[in-house]
Amino acid sequence: MDKRNYAFGRTNFIMLAIGMCVVILGFILMACAPSTPDHFNPGVFAAQHIKVAPVVCFVGYIFMIPGVIYHKKDATANLETTTEEAHHHDNEEK
Repeated sequence: MDKRNYAFGRTNFIMLAIGMCVVILGFILMACAPSTPDHFNPGVFAAQHIKVAPVVCFVGYIFMIPGVIYHKKDATANLETTTEEAHHHDNEEK
């Protein structure tokens, strides 16, 4: 498959992967042992679970936005040049 057909480039995928890893880290930080009907676990309300972890997830999601929006400017110029060369080459054959 040709690289020109992909909506995202290598940089986009790297940024999305880093953002996803940060979000997963946030969910891991949110996890803790649950309270049961017989035993209350005060660790459920620890700062790590209710303050730090949501902020980490939020930062991960925010980091993904540039990963989706980022567009390499040279890629557009190369695509236009390649398209022009292809049309020029097709016209020469006729």
